[in-house]
Amino acid sequence: MIERLSLNSLKFFYYVARYESVTLAAEKLFVTQSAVSKQLKNLEESLGLLLFVREARKLTLTSEGEVLFDCCQEVFQQIEQCLSQLQQHNKAQKNLILSCEPTLAMKWLIPRLAHFKQQYPEFEVSLLTGGGAVDFSAQHIDVALRRDDFDWGTAVYSEKIADEQMLAVRVKNDHAVMTQVFISKSRPLLWQQFKRRHPEQLGGLKPSSLEHFYLCIEACLAGLGATVVSAYMVERELKYQMLEPLTEVYADGSAYHLLSAQPFEEDIRKLLLRDWLRDEMHKSQLGLNTVSSLA
Repeated sequence: MIERLSLNSLKFFYYVARYESVTLAAEKLFVTQSAVSKQLKNLEESLGLLLFVREARKLTLTSEGEVLFDCCQEVFQQIEQCLSQLQQHNKAQKNLILSCEPTLAMKWLIPRLAHFKQQYPEFEVSLLTGGGAVDFSAQHIDVALRRDDFDWGTAVYSEKIADEQMLAVRVKNDHAVMTQVFISKSRPLLWQQFKRRHPEQLGGLKPSSLEHFYLCIEACLAGLGATVVSAYMVERELKYQMLEPLTEVYADGSAYHLLSAQPFEEDIRKLLLRDWLRDEMHKSQLGLNTVSSLA
C-alpha cells in the first residue's frame, strides 16, 4: 500500500488537518492552494477513502481521516525529533572542545586561535582551561593539551606536540636590585630543578610562590622580581621587549602532549589540530632560540 502513496501528499494532508484549512496549509508549505487540493484528491483516490467532509469553507475530518491524522501526527513528530537530533549532532561535530592548562591557554594558545579559524573555518575550537587528569566524558572534552608530569593511563591516546622550554626572565631595562624570584606552585619541583641547572644564576634571590604562572608573569612585569617560566608563556613579552631573558632557553625534560579518549585517526579534526599545534610550537621554538642567544 505505502509504495503507491506519495509521502508528499501525506504531508499536505497533515497540514490541512492540523490547520483545518487548505489556505493556511498552503501558506505554511509555501505552495499554492490548488497544489494542496490536488495532493488531497490524489491521496483520497489512492486510498479509496473520503478523508474530509467539505462544508462551505470548513473542512472536517471523517472518522477515517481522524485515524490517518493521528498516525501522521505521531510519525511527523518523530521525524521532527530525529531531524533535530541530527542537527544537534552535526553542530557538535563542528565544535571541538579543547582543554588546556590556564596560562598556556591565556598567553600562547588564545592569541593563535584566530589563525587556526582562518586556516580551518569548517569547525570551531571551544576552549576550556584545566590541568592534570582529564575526565573526557564528564567534562565533555574532545582533546586536552597537557604536560607529561602525571600518568594519564593506557586507556588515553596521546600525541607528543613539543618539548617544554624554560627560562628565567625579568622586566626589561629595570636596573633595580632584584631580591626575589617568583615560582609557580603548579610545578613544585621547578625551583630545585632550576638551581641544579643554574647554580650561579639567581642563587641569591629568595623564591616566592604564587598559584599560577600568569601571576608570576604579572608580578615580573610589575618589576617585583624575576620569574622562572615556560618560554611559550612569555613569547610575546620577549618579542615586544617587555621582558628580557636572564638565562638561555632550555628543555627541562618534559613535553606537551595532546590527549584523547579515542584514536586520533577516527576524527580528522583532531588530526588537523594536532598538526597545527605542532607547527605553531615549532615556530615558537625557532623564535625563542633567537631570544635565547641574547641572554
